Amino acid sequence: MADLERGAGALRNFQTKINALLTDFESSPGGPQKVAEHTIERGAFSGGNLPFGEADGFFTQYARVHKELVSLSKLLADQMELLRLGAHAADVGFDNVDEDTRRRFHAIQDRLDVAVDQREKQDKPDHDRQTGTKDLG
Repeated sequence: MADLERGAGALRNFQTKINALLTDFESSPGGPQKVAEHTIERGAFSGGNLPFGEADGFFTQYARVHKELVSLSKLLADQMELLRLGAHAADVGFDNVDEDTRRRFHAIQDRLDVAVDQREKQDKPDHDRQTGTKDLG
């Protein structure tokens, strides 16, 4: 515990690290824009879109996984931005945060809440199928 940093200096150091991580992430191949750019068309799995059930199934799964990766990448960027804004607010004092920063913070928090709710709803039917239970409420 002796090497645990405290105070404004520690928060600034943390904020600097979060800013660097966010910048690195957004410009990396795993960043939301780069992940979204990498798509494959259905025709790549069988020339001329010929009937080929396995290729159709594979493409369907590829598209589903790609969509999830884009979504997860965006969520990760949002979470890092939320940490950055929170560290800034803690550094300058919550009462000293400008209105634009407050709005951005709450907008990101709302997006994350919606995403969590959607994921929970998506996962619930799978859980119910596996356990044989249903939500009666």
